[in-house]
Amino acid sequence: MRSDLGHRAMGTTAAHQRGCGQAGDDTPPNLPGHTDHFGNTVPMADTTRTTRTPGVGEPTPRRSFLQHPMGLYYLLIGATLALLGLGLLMVLSASSVLSITLHGSAYTLAQRQLLFAVIGVTCMIIATRLSVRMWRRLAWPALVIAVGLLIAVLIIGVEVGGQKNWIDLFGPFRLQPSEFAKIALILWSADLLARKQPMLDRWSHLLIPVLPVTGLLLLLVLLEGDVGNTLILAVIACGVLFAAGAPLRLFAVLGVLGVASIAALTLAAPYRMSRFTSWLDPSADRLGDGWQVTQGQFALGTGGWWGVGLGASREKWGSLPEAHTDFIFPVVGEELGLMGTFAVLGLFAVIAFVAFRLVHSAQDPFVRLASAGVGTWIVFQAVINIGAVLSLLPITGVPLPLVSYGGSSLVPLLVSLGMLMSFARSAGATAGGAPIRLTVIPGGAGQGRSRVDS
Repeated sequence: MRSDLGHRAMGTTAAHQRGCGQAGDDTPPNLPGHTDHFGNTVPMADTTRTTRTPGVGEPTPRRSFLQHPMGLYYLLIGATLALLGLGLLMVLSASSVLSITLHGSAYTLAQRQLLFAVIGVTCMIIATRLSVRMWRRLAWPALVIAVGLLIAVLIIGVEVGGQKNWIDLFGPFRLQPSEFAKIALILWSADLLARKQPMLDRWSHLLIPVLPVTGLLLLLVLLEGDVGNTLILAVIACGVLFAAGAPLRLFAVLGVLGVASIAALTLAAPYRMSRFTSWLDPSADRLGDGWQVTQGQFALGTGGWWGVGLGASREKWGSLPEAHTDFIFPVVGEELGLMGTFAVLGLFAVIAFVAFRLVHSAQDPFVRLASAGVGTWIVFQAVINIGAVLSLLPITGVPLPLVSYGGSSLVPLLVSLGMLMSFARSAGATAGGAPIRLTVIPGGAGQGRSRVDS
């Protein structure tokens, strides 16, 4: 027994010596980069990362929807068309009584809105096909046309609701130049600041000529009596400047000047002062200046969770002024309930997410600044419209984007969203052109790791 165990131990020792060398040799057995005892060199393992593209038939790494190269593009299209479709339905419902009164048919105003939507979607499709270079070429012509129209409306414009901000075109159709000034300001300021990107650390290049030109547009719109769109233009300029890296103290100064200007404008016009006082206490003059706000809140309150049903609104029968334009959101709440209002807010949140995702990820400074301008425009206009309905903000008379009635508001919005779609489409095509690579990071036995690079 002992002899057998001794032979086994000697055999084990001999095998160990063949693998490791003579006794006392510290060379590891057949390690990479070492010469074994048969004179063969074991190559060093490749510790660099290797990549390969999955071949035909091989499974590719799965991505979430937002990681898809065209995810933002499809998300923006879906949210835009959903809001537009909901807006057409709500205009059909909210305008039916007024349309019968004015035109003898419940569908006249809805048919006009459908025409505006067709024109706007056509322009949006064309906008999605334009390159970034083409958008930049349109910047100066758009600004010149916008300034010309704003000057023209002061000369040949017609007054509606105490504001001289419309130009008669033909038949029942009118043009509101201040709406087109928004996209013109976005294109021009984004192009200008993108060209001056290396010099924006100096205030003179950051603010001139952006602030003087913006001030000119604000003055022209103010002369029309349109405070709501003046505020939106000012906030759009601030959004573009913020994306360009302007210091926060600049916005503090502009904010103080803005509040002082709004106070002066409110005191200068009696109807603005009455709106302000009715906002502070709508119940003080419920049958007068507070009527619209209180009826809008009543409509929202009677809708409940799921609403009274599409087309079943009672407030649209003359109780709620401007039910198809500025105050269409209460009709949404009344007919579709709290869930309907949440759906509208959710769709606006999706559009805002896509816009500011483009701002965060864009490499082109023009794309970043223009996306910031469009996102700021849509979000701020929706906030001040819904805030006025909820009596959180004074009434400014601006429509709810993509939902309220009006072609002058709808078409520029769809063109601007088409521009964002062209940015998202271009970014998705660029990202989609790069192959998906599987990166293998070697480790110990059973410790290998892989990573997806795109």
